[in-house]
Amino acid sequence: MSITSEEIATQPDCWERAAELSTGPTAGLPAPGERVAVIGCGTSWFMAQAYAVLREQYADQGETDAFAASEFPNGREYDRIVAITRSGTTTEVLKVLRDVSGTTHTTAIIGDPDTPIAAPNLVNDLVVLDFADEKSVVQTRFATSVLALLRTHLGYDLAPAVADARRAIAEPLPEGLVGAEQFTFLGTGWTYGIALEAALKMREAAGAWTEAYPAMEYRHGPISITGPNRVAWAFGPVPDGLDADIARTGGVLEASGLDPLADLVRAQRLAVAIAEARGLDPDTPRNLTRSVILP
Repeated sequence: MSITSEEIATQPDCWERAAELSTGPTAGLPAPGERVAVIGCGTSWFMAQAYAVLREQYADQGETDAFAASEFPNGREYDRIVAITRSGTTTEVLKVLRDVSGTTHTTAIIGDPDTPIAAPNLVNDLVVLDFADEKSVVQTRFATSVLALLRTHLGYDLAPAVADARRAIAEPLPEGLVGAEQFTFLGTGWTYGIALEAALKMREAAGAWTEAYPAMEYRHGPISITGPNRVAWAFGPVPDGLDADIARTGGVLEASGLDPLADLVRAQRLAVAIAEARGLDPDTPRNLTRSVILP
């Protein structure tokens, strides 16, 4: 079994530990009413997008923006900046935190506490999920544990998602998906960030042809790519009529009904299965390193 597969399988336990952290002392996580920016790179950026929508639109706790760290708008005022970074070494994230040091309250959610981001005076608050840190290059359990932590902090009961994740790990993948030619991942609201992350996992681990869109935007052009042996995978509810539209293309609609975060676990498993079917090692994805550190 690959390291990535082993880490994928630990996610329900990691989520429960993250939820326990969130229901205990929660210094450092955004308070209701704060104007918040959440930054990250790659997978962490997609988790930031999902959280921003959850916090602002679903939990109604205040204006929340998400940015790729390299695109953070310096000079815009926030009450708090939350940085999500597994390694704590990513160049773009560290630059933002240094730029705002002393002017904006900052929180970093990290996997490895022995990193530059934990240096004194760089951030105001540090949330360490070391139990969810990973050996693999491809992120799985750290990112989902961050979102589990943040969802619980917003008041969500994570128990149904944990139960769904155990199902997502135990049950076989649907027949035919490993051999599919192309995947389009769809989401609505906070699950659009999940869709982006699922597509990234498939590209990273398996080099698969994947795209991701807001579900209602899918009809506005992207549906043209769907056809026989191609899959449209929806996280959360499927918009009315979309199933019939996909059926007319000859494509396959995959909609599990699981909690979207648990359904992401299925996409992670599929990425590994496709990699292995193609003779690839999901633990050593092409052209990738665990962290991007620029000179």
